[in-house]
Amino acid sequence: MAVTDSLSRAASTLAAVLLLSFGSVAASHIEVTVENFLRVLTGRIPPSTPRSKRLLSDDRSNILIYMTGHGGNGFLKFQDSEEITNIELADAFEQMWQKRRYNELLFIIDTCQGASMYERFYSPNIMALASSQVGEDSLSHQPDPAIGVHLMDRYTFYVLEFLEEINPASQTNMNDLFQVCPKSLCVSTPGHRTDLFQRDPKNVLITDFFGSVRKVEITTETIKLQQDSEIMESSYKEDQMDEELMEPLKYAEQLPVAQIIHQKPKLKDWHPPGGFILGLWALIIMVFFKTYGIKHMKFIF
Repeated sequence: MAVTDSLSRAASTLAAVLLLSFGSVAASHIEVTVENFLRVLTGRIPPSTPRSKRLLSDDRSNILIYMTGHGGNGFLKFQDSEEITNIELADAFEQMWQKRRYNELLFIIDTCQGASMYERFYSPNIMALASSQVGEDSLSHQPDPAIGVHLMDRYTFYVLEFLEEINPASQTNMNDLFQVCPKSLCVSTPGHRTDLFQRDPKNVLITDFFGSVRKVEITTETIKLQQDSEIMESSYKEDQMDEELMEPLKYAEQLPVAQIIHQKPKLKDWHPPGGFILGLWALIIMVFFKTYGIKHMKFIF
């Protein structure tokens, strides 16, 4: 199942959180593709895209990207139909940095050979975690006996169990997150990369990325707020002005196809009417009877 969720933009440094989960089973109405994913990250989306499908972030935003599904050395599968490579992901993060779309980025991936997905990262302020090293499989947790399939991977299960104990005032740091799933529990060897991150992980709180804790900027300036009636009145006047300036809509005149493609219309092939053919056959049969008689009828068929 594929789920894409972008939390609302905060007032200051924690402006957005992007949670992404991809698997082999996906509903047809969910538009989760590699292209759409990269467009959301880099902001290369049509102007008509609603806010709910945008990543509303800036250079003060801390971004969380979580991915899980089937993968291999240097790639992750999207809905069993296409793949995203570690190079494409690294280049997308670089575009985000150049466009000032994040302050710090936490990347978590739960897939086979997950560490290969962050090997190509080269942009600053990125911290990455993976459920397995290159050459290792990432295993599932216990199955659900009711439906007979595994509902969650081991790494995701223990990370979720750890995060459920976190509250907005928690002082738990990233070093604690690195230790949540040792090899004795995950069977695979989780890995992490912090060389691109400017801060020491022990000084980075979990709530900098989880929990949607909003930091408030205090200003001494006076801000005058409009009354609801004034806002509605000004909005009504603007709508009236827009209607006055708007030209009436009309349909364009339709051009004939021959004029559009600059050639004469092709003449239809002539076919004799059905009654003519039937009469011709009747005349042939009458002449045959008159000439040869009924005993030669078998030669017709």
